[in-house]
Amino acid sequence: MKKTTKKTLTGIMSAALGFTLLTGCGTTGENSTGVGENEKVKIEFFSSKPENIQTFEGLIEKFEEQNPTIDIELNSPPEAGTVLKTRLTKNDLPDLMAIAGATYVDMAEAGVLEDFTDSPYLDNIQPTYLEMLDKLEAEAEEGTFGIPYVTNANGMMYNKDKLAELGLEAPKTWDEFVAALEKAKEAGEIPIYFTLKDAWTGMIPWNTLAGNLGPANFADLKNNGEASFQEDFQEVADKMKTLLQYGHSDNFGIGYGDGNNAFAKGEGVFYIQGNWAIPEILKANPDANIGLIPMPVSNNPEENKLPSAIDVTLTMDAGAEHKEEAKKFIEFLLEPENATVYNDEQTAFSAIQGVVQENPIMEGVKSNFEEGTLATTPDQFYPTGMQTANLVQAFLLDGDVDKFLNGLDQEWDKVQNR
Repeated sequence: MKKTTKKTLTGIMSAALGFTLLTGCGTTGENSTGVGENEKVKIEFFSSKPENIQTFEGLIEKFEEQNPTIDIELNSPPEAGTVLKTRLTKNDLPDLMAIAGATYVDMAEAGVLEDFTDSPYLDNIQPTYLEMLDKLEAEAEEGTFGIPYVTNANGMMYNKDKLAELGLEAPKTWDEFVAALEKAKEAGEIPIYFTLKDAWTGMIPWNTLAGNLGPANFADLKNNGEASFQEDFQEVADKMKTLLQYGHSDNFGIGYGDGNNAFAKGEGVFYIQGNWAIPEILKANPDANIGLIPMPVSNNPEENKLPSAIDVTLTMDAGAEHKEEAKKFIEFLLEPENATVYNDEQTAFSAIQGVVQENPIMEGVKSNFEEGTLATTPDQFYPTGMQTANLVQAFLLDGDVDKFLNGLDQEWDKVQNR
């Protein structure tokens, strides 16, 4: 079915393109793509991350200066994943896309993306993320339908000044972490600043705990009846409850944006968030003295890996009209100089070999990327539509571990059997 979908859409697009080329042949003032010599080729570039709009705008401006006949139109709407799915049903995909997670999986499984299997674009991508992409594409037809561009880290930020005032160093084990939380609480500080009004923020500690303490390849084991949340995630759920004890008076009333501002202004000793929050925190307080480390989930430091996922995947519509120009922009983004711009402005990690993150805030996780002590964020392999974040939020509200774990198993099975 997927192959038919892809071939059909591609066939329609190819036929339409072929007609354009035929009608353009011999027409004065037009080039080989049917575009007038004085006209610009317009390429729509769709990004699902509102945080990177300004960075992409700057890169687009640089690209267009170098390529005056190509006009890159950036589109980053609210609810981008929903918008893209709607456009998929209308056979109206953007030429280029910067997407990830469930949105990328949906597009890959629909069979409408360009196959980059033999593309030189993949040659300089870190193998870890190519393997991760391959797992995400497990239900798609054979091929590689995107290029990992940017990766992230589910970590734990800490206020360096407050930790020093407490006479503590960044914790490396679970017991050290709990002891630091206790000391912060006794000192009248907010040990962890939670933002659980936005359910998705509960997935940061969940992915960290589950990615380290849960079974490897849990999704495959679960689908084969060899693992379950009820059997394998008791410790994960218990530690989630422990962390919640060290929040503030309104854990479920504060959202992500307000949490970034509060932490930037000195509220909270620890802030369990991803690296993507750092630019927002520094925007609120450029002098914030913070660091990012892996959240220690066990008492063996060597087992505390940093959960990481592909944050941006570059891909394109298999039926894009101006493929040559679209691929030229991809090549531009993959150039180390331009990838470094994204890296620096977004405080992100590049999937491109040799493009490293030098921000001193990241010193505490630098070795994880250099040594490969990374864990996958497990929720990216959960069935699409499972709504795990809402289930985690409900669990943290009522604290019923058995109800929560059974609910995860039931929801997984229900979604898989649709």
